[in-house]
Amino acid sequence: MRIEKRMEELGMEMPTARPVRANRVYAMRTGNIVYVSGSTANYPDGRRVMGKVGRDVTVEEAYQGARQAAINLLASLKECIGDLDDVRQIVKLLCMVNTAEDFYDAPSVANGASDVMVELYGERGRHARSAVGIACPAGNSCIEVEMVVEVA
Repeated sequence: MRIEKRMEELGMEMPTARPVRANRVYAMRTGNIVYVSGSTANYPDGRRVMGKVGRDVTVEEAYQGARQAAINLLASLKECIGDLDDVRQIVKLLCMVNTAEDFYDAPSVANGASDVMVELYGERGRHARSAVGIACPAGNSCIEVEMVVEVA
């Protein structure tokens, strides 16, 4: 429960369990690896960060949205493994940024998700990452992030 306590200290609010709306799961464990399905910039109070970065959404707004997407990933991970302290290593993040045609700085947005993992897990939170611009993410979110994690 150290990670959840740290989240609380940092003012991070983890969402509660939500129903799956498709023929999939939020996270799938195979051995000691967990694949976490994409999460978007949806806040527990219902707010969403939507639109194209560089046109509808600023880099700072999208960065904050990426932070929330990372927190949402951790909520899905917790549902799967029970205790976020069981994370051995955040292995990989794939950050898909909803970008305007002339926006080329997806990594600055993706840093929001990466920063959350390092703030919470230190060296165990350092990970490989891809940050790509895309045209049509889920629900017009400014970002969608998925994650691969090694667990105990």
